Amino acid sequence: MSTILSVDISRDRRAPAKARSAIASLNGHVDESMVPDAKLLVSELVTNSVKYGSGELVTLKITSDGPQSMRVEVIDEGAGFVPVARSRAATDVGGWGLHMVEALSDRWGVHEGSTHVWFDLSR
Repeated sequence: MSTILSVDISRDRRAPAKARSAIASLNGHVDESMVPDAKLLVSELVTNSVKYGSGELVTLKITSDGPQSMRVEVIDEGAGFVPVARSRAATDVGGWGLHMVEALSDRWGVHEGSTHVWFDLSR
């Protein structure tokens, strides 16, 4: 896979919008039907990174082996986490980000002991 985009984003309230804008710049590099899902998922992951992570920057990295697939990675300097199932009522606000990642991506994961989360999309 070759890197088609790597960008460092300041960890602030504007980070999710900057990440969505970076994904929008992929038009022409990946199948345009993947862009809306990628924007939604990266927004969720970057929001989590800003809310729970640490360090000054969040790194967004996108790799692809062709226009029909992409891997999106969101990396910060947080202490790491283990994904767990949601234990709150379905009517509670928040906490749906990783569920959306699981539902909309082909595969996803976390590098063990880190806050380096990735997901794959393909068409």
